[in-house]
Amino acid sequence: MKTLVVYLMAMPDTPELAQAAVEAGADVIEVGFPFSDPLADGPVIRRAGERALAAGMRTARCLEVLAEMRARVSVPLVLMTYSSIFDAHGWARLESEARAAGATSFIVVDLPADERPELRRVQLVAPTSTDERLRLAASTTDGWLYLVTVTGTTGARTDLAPSLAPLASRTRIVSDVPLYAGFGISKPEHARAAAELVDGIVVGSRAVEAAEQGPAELARFVGSLRGALDALAVA
Repeated sequence: MKTLVVYLMAMPDTPELAQAAVEAGADVIEVGFPFSDPLADGPVIRRAGERALAAGMRTARCLEVLAEMRARVSVPLVLMTYSSIFDAHGWARLESEARAAGATSFIVVDLPADERPELRRVQLVAPTSTDERLRLAASTTDGWLYLVTVTGTTGARTDLAPSLAPLASRTRIVSDVPLYAGFGISKPEHARAAAELVDGIVVGSRAVEAAEQGPAELARFVGSLRGALDALAVA
C-alpha cells in the first residue's frame, strides 16, 4: 500500500483536523511549525504560517498542539520547520520536547544533510541533487527520503513535475530506502501518477486549503487521495 502524508500547519484546531485526516486515510501527518521567512513555501503555506503567527502560535504553543494531536491519533507525526526555530529554542531542547510531545521525526527544510547529524530526521533531495548528495541523504534519513519534485517552492500545480521520474530513478540506484514525493501534488490524478514512481506521496498546499474549510472538507479531500492510491494498488 502506498503511503499518504498530509501536511497541516500547527493551529489550535489542528488536532481535530489531524484526526479527520487520519480517519479519511492519511498514514502520516506533517506538522508545520510556522516561521516568518519560509523560503521553501509557496503562497498557501506562507499565508497559513502568517495566520498561525498572528494567532500566537509560537514554539511552546505548537508543542502543546503537537501533544494534543498525539492524544487523538497514533500515526507518525513529523515536525516540519526551519533551522531558525531550532536555533531560537535550542536544538537539543526542541528535539527532546517535541519527542516528549509525540513527534516521531523531523523535517528541517533548510538544513543540509551533512549538518547537525545528531538530529535524526527525514532528509530532502531535489532534481538538482547530485548522486553524491542522494547517497548522503539516503544514508542519513530517518525512515524515508523526501523527493522534492520541483526546483521551486511548495504549491499546487496543473501537472505532475516531469522531473520526478528521473529523480526517483537515480535515487533507486543508490539506495533502497522508501521514497515519498512532494511539492506540487494536489489532486488524485497527481497522487496516482506519482505513486507509480515512488512509495508514497506528500500533500501540503492543497491539504492546507481544504483544512481551512474545516474537518469535513479535509476528510473529503484526503479520502479522494486515499482512493486514488488504493485503486493503484489493485490495478
